[in-house]
Amino acid sequence: MALRITTLGENTACLGDLFGEWGLSILVEMDGATVLLDAGRGFSTAYNADSLGINLSKVDKIVLSHGHYDHTGGLREVLRRMKSQVEIIAHPDIWQAKYAQRGEKSYQFIGLPFAREELESIGASFNLSREPVFINEHMVTTGEISMSSGYETIDGNLFVKKDGVLAQDEMADDLALVINTEFGLVVILGCAHRGIVNTLHQAQKITGNVVYAVIGGTHLFHASEDQLRRTMEDLLEIGIQKLGVSHCTGFQASARLAAEFPKGFFLNNAGTTITLP
Repeated sequence: MALRITTLGENTACLGDLFGEWGLSILVEMDGATVLLDAGRGFSTAYNADSLGINLSKVDKIVLSHGHYDHTGGLREVLRRMKSQVEIIAHPDIWQAKYAQRGEKSYQFIGLPFAREELESIGASFNLSREPVFINEHMVTTGEISMSSGYETIDGNLFVKKDGVLAQDEMADDLALVINTEFGLVVILGCAHRGIVNTLHQAQKITGNVVYAVIGGTHLFHASEDQLRRTMEDLLEIGIQKLGVSHCTGFQASARLAAEFPKGFFLNNAGTTITLP
């Protein structure tokens, strides 16, 4: 069972001929199946795929971790490089009008920047589900993630607009891609808005397997000292062997995680390729 994971889009690039761009996009190849988690913010995912010699037309399915622009803004360019029709698996709430509060009275639209009709006209076929979606016998999405840890919370500056009124965004659309292997689970995170520990617990609940590796955005860049401490404790208890952090992890949290996981930690930037186990 060969599992190859290549990060196509991320805040920074580890190779000189690639572009770094705020956002995330990760390509998963396993036993003939090719799945893309997220499409990054803009042009970088498609550009970096071209630079790395990766043919996006071989992608079987796209999974969207949530409906923010930095994970969906590259969809147009990605779809233009793909086959005539590609299934996109996501939560129905990706189409909500999402906003972030940037000042006391300033709100910025941060939702999916394309109309559904435009994406469907260039090959997107949406499979929207609140439940886990099994892509094949080894790959499954988490579906809606339960807030089980008790200390992981949704950012208070995230909102959705409904009938012209802003309400707190509970980020129900936040999900992850889970690869179930004989050596354990490999969990590919987008942003982990509902918590990295909550996400891993959900993955274990769905599969009944232990977690081997975690790769992607951990959303710890705004975490309090208490949350960081409790997260480290829970990740150690879960027993992960490899941890590749990206995007919304932040320097402080990355440094702490590197200290706690000295053998399995790595920075997962654009151009990073890892073969597991």
